[in-house]
Amino acid sequence: VQLQASGGGLVQAGGPLRLSCAGSGRSVSSYVMGWFRQAPGKEREFVASINWQGGSTVHTDFMKGRFTISRDNAKNTVYLQMNSLNPEDTAVYYCAAGWLLSPRLDAYNFWGQGTLVTVSS
Repeated sequence: VQLQASGGGLVQAGGPLRLSCAGSGRSVSSYVMGWFRQAPGKEREFVASINWQGGSTVHTDFMKGRFTISRDNAKNTVYLQMNSLNPEDTAVYYCAAGWLLSPRLDAYNFWGQGTLVTVSS
């Protein structure tokens, strides 16, 4: 499956942004989908993941209440709604597909190219 992340851009602190991850080549409906991010000079870190039914999600604790992952299998797309953004959220955001609902990078077999989110203060 090929993944294409989009929706990144420049946003002011406190504002919202919604990222999308579109799958192609194969349906993403059978995969666990995840979002990760990598800030400049830092390692890639887990943000959230969702199982194939959309009924179970895992969010990093400090992102709970601000970030929400969801999916629309009919559109072959996964979303990350981000609210109350702050400059520390500036990073390249990646979507990924795998078979385990896990925060581990090595649990995901397919990765998109990333979309840059920049939050200005």
